[in-house]
Parts: sequence; structure tokens; C-alpha cells
Amino acid sequence: MFETLSTFIADYGYLNLFVLSFLASTVLPFGSEALVVALVYQGFSPFSVVMVATTGNFLGSCTTYYLGLKGRHVLEKYLSPSPEKLEKSERLFNKYGVYTLLFTWVPGIGDVITMVAGLMQLSFRSFSVLVFIGKFGRYFAIAYSVVFFSHGL
Repeated sequence: MFETLSTFIADYGYLNLFVLSFLASTVLPFGSEALVVALVYQGFSPFSVVMVATTGNFLGSCTTYYLGLKGRHVLEKYLSPSPEKLEKSERLFNKYGVYTLLFTWVPGIGDVITMVAGLMQLSFRSFSVLVFIGKFGRYFAIAYSVVFFSHGL
């Protein structure tokens, strides 16, 4: 079974990573970090893994931003983020400004932050730059930690 899983990861690693990273940054409860670790550990290029994961995660965040921007009624009807999370995200935006977007990678509130950015109609340019930097930083730290610790053991 482990061999089959290893083969599947090796054959479709980047595609799986892109899809999982995309879904992980929408309102679906997925995580992509374990696959990043597995791919780097199996010898995939750390830089390529970071870029694929970052791109997928960023595009998923753009989807959530767009839902906030154009689909408030859909959000309230189907996804209904808790009023507490929305209020917390809005307080963060009011206190720290757009730089809050650097923390969209934080589990639990990251998706809500991107949604609130859309609801507050923040500039897509600012959104894009800050979210991409934040997502890249997280995946870079994860991938290169694997490289560092796997060579140090």
C-alpha cells in the first residue's frame, strides 16, 4: 500500500499539490502542508514545490476574495462564516490595515481574512501582492525546513 501511495505521489505530485493547495485556501477544511513535506522529502525540487503550492493556495484565496467581493448573499446563505470570525477579521483590518493579508496562511482565520478583504472591497492589487508574499513565506519555511532537517539527521 505504501508503495502504491509513493508511486501516486511521484506520478501526480505537482498536480495533487496544486489541487490540494487550491482547495486548502478556500472555505474547505483541507491542509496542504503534509503533501509539501512528503514531496520535498521524496526528492521533488523544493523550489518547484514551493511555487506550485503557493500558486494553488494563492488562486484559492483569490476565489474566496471574489466570493466576498461579489457574492455576499451566497456567503451568508451557504457558507455562513461565524459572526465572531468575521468580526475578528474586520477588527484586524481596522487595526493593522491591509498588512493583515500577510497572515492569510494562518489556519482558521486565513480564509475569513481573504473573504473579509473582498467584503471590504480592498484593492485586488494590494490583496494579490500581500497574500502571495504570505503564502510563499509559509511554504518556503516548510519546504526548506524539510531540506535542512533531512540533511542534518
